[in-house]
Amino acid sequence: MKKVKVMPLEKKGITSSRLALGCMRFGGEWEKNSYTKEDILSAEKAIDTSLEVGITMFDHADIYSLGKAEKVFGEILGARPELREKMTLQSKCGIRFGNETNPYCYDFSKDYILDSVDGILSRLNTEYLDILLLHRPDPLMEPEDVAEAFEVLKKTGKVRHFGVSNMSVAQIRLLNSYCSEPMVVNQLHMSLKRIDWLEQGVLVNHESGSSVNFGDGIIEDCQSSDVQIQAWSPLAKGLYSGQIIEKPSDSDIATKELVEKLAKEKEASTEAIVLGWLMRHPAMIQPVIGTANPERIKKCQDGIKQAELMTREEWYSLYTASRGNKLP
Repeated sequence: MKKVKVMPLEKKGITSSRLALGCMRFGGEWEKNSYTKEDILSAEKAIDTSLEVGITMFDHADIYSLGKAEKVFGEILGARPELREKMTLQSKCGIRFGNETNPYCYDFSKDYILDSVDGILSRLNTEYLDILLLHRPDPLMEPEDVAEAFEVLKKTGKVRHFGVSNMSVAQIRLLNSYCSEPMVVNQLHMSLKRIDWLEQGVLVNHESGSSVNFGDGIIEDCQSSDVQIQAWSPLAKGLYSGQIIEKPSDSDIATKELVEKLAKEKEASTEAIVLGWLMRHPAMIQPVIGTANPERIKKCQDGIKQAELMTREEWYSLYTASRGNKLP
């Protein structure tokens, strides 16, 4: 009998939600204007639909919609506090937008992390985060500072677990060597279209060609360390599931046709096929879907089933098609 695999987060008792809902689209446009009642209603429908289909993990960041995404979510929790214990809440901090006098930058200093978490908790209208992620690497990171901030957040009950986004093996190991608890998440840019990660602090964008593969170390290291890999933008902005893209490549067209063919054969949505491809990987990748559309959320949930049904041949057919029929 085949052994049932579980996600690293489930092993730790944090969540069993195979998908996470990314809340970047909550709160309206990325402008300083106020959010509306319609924005709240839209977010509430997305939250309720997610919970109905078994998605209990919600991913935020302090910068999403310039803080309005968390504020809208917090209004909903304030009106319906019983929802909090049904959820796993995750947010991110560390990105500082530029202005007339200061550049765009990252900030993992102790004070900035502590102040950021206080802001996140206030906006979300909650007393604690289940997981806090450092939002992309800070080249000026002092791991001692981060460790001290995490220790304070843990002792005060403001954050239960910690993780990172877009970090390399070396960067995670450096943090783990200073922090009392190991990182539980690494959120990476992954989809059928692309796999991005950081190598030695430099963003590597693998969109196509022979350099794209699953053997460059970061995924395997996360597997061996029981770090949950989360995939952001897992649907590649709808490239293979209905979004009209200007000037698609030959491989994009071929992959879209194959996704549609498999969806028809399996009586599944194209979203489920694309997500199922990621989730079929033995690392038990957790996609973070970035839609607030209830119907699309429902279509995504079937990705769990399609991952279980997807054969090795189907997986490789999609893999090679998306990379121009060339294996790395």
